[in-house]
Amino acid sequence: MIEFTDDKEQIISLWRSVFSEDSREDVLFFLEKGRNIRCLGFFEDDKLVSMLFLVDCKYSGLIGKYVYAVCTDEKFRSKGYSSALINEAKKYMKDFLWLIPAHDSLFDFYAKFGFETKLYSGKDFGNKIIFEESNEIIEYLYSGSDYTYPDGMVYSIKDFPVGSTGKINK
Repeated sequence: MIEFTDDKEQIISLWRSVFSEDSREDVLFFLEKGRNIRCLGFFEDDKLVSMLFLVDCKYSGLIGKYVYAVCTDEKFRSKGYSSALINEAKKYMKDFLWLIPAHDSLFDFYAKFGFETKLYSGKDFGNKIIFEESNEIIEYLYSGSDYTYPDGMVYSIKDFPVGSTGKINK
């Protein structure tokens, strides 16, 4: 079953099982300080086994959701739960979904859902994603990638006004 959740203990447990480098305090900081963040979860027998976060954002006059911390408990992988969550997330977007794949292998995974590499997040890129979050939360959102200036991927029902070179910078 897919639904939004604010069950902090289940979120923290799943998050830390997948992103073990993050402390309980790190996750609590994100959950408590984020203003426009919602957790979409996949539950099996009332247990949160897969999740992603949707963070409100804007880009060049368009309204979107940033997809963050997509993860599935190791025991429940390869069952299509993350795929189901990504498809469900599309129902909650207005103009676009945007994400930054954490590493190379995920570009192909997200491309299966119609995401395209379009938004380059380099420091000199003119039209940036805008979050209505504190600077600390914004830094948190960018910290999960292996790249210094990562490429973003967009799923959109509208044409995006600016695209990247598609060059990935490590």
